[in-house]
Amino acid sequence: MANNNKKSLVVVESPAKARTINKYLGSNYEVAASVGHIIDLPKSKLGVSIEEGFKPQYVKIRGKEKIIKELKQKAKQSDKVYLATDPDREGEAIAYHISSILDKPEADVLRVEFNEITKSAVDQAMKQPRQIDMNRVYSQQARRVLDRIVGYKISPLLWQIIYRGLSAGRVQSVALRLICEREEEIRNFKPEEFWNIFALIQPQNTNPFKVKL
Repeated sequence: MANNNKKSLVVVESPAKARTINKYLGSNYEVAASVGHIIDLPKSKLGVSIEEGFKPQYVKIRGKEKIIKELKQKAKQSDKVYLATDPDREGEAIAYHISSILDKPEADVLRVEFNEITKSAVDQAMKQPRQIDMNRVYSQQARRVLDRIVGYKISPLLWQIIYRGLSAGRVQSVALRLICEREEEIRNFKPEEFWNIFALIQPQNTNPFKVKL
């Protein structure tokens, strides 16, 4: 609960969620929205230092300066900050990135999560705050770095070899390979005649049944 007559700040991703949750929590809380990620890898370069153990080089997302400034101001005026971003690894990473820009002690920045936007779910979540789960954060970071390395390094090769505009991806390239292999199997299939042999078995004093030999 808030101390010294200060409100607590709750940060979600969606402005629509913010308005709904604000109604549920009442006057002791202020709810703000990050509108998704506030930092990401740069668009103009790889943004991953392979020499430093694949360390991501995050930058503030262009156009998010106003949101970042508002979140920092609101957090400074708040008693506690509750990061209520989505309950998955992306949400965990967003929560971590928001916490990294706030000038607040770690003990005053807490993580809450809920799977539905109802008053009971929100109230229950606020009673069970926790610290940010860094394992989830690292999981999202690994996925983001892999996506960037595969897409950033391989896509330009496709432009040179095939034509410009094609893209490669950590998931889409593997899926495309599986589709191509399956299509090749279909084209190379040669129908052959084959037979199935069945036997009708009827043990004494029982009903008959069919078995494949």
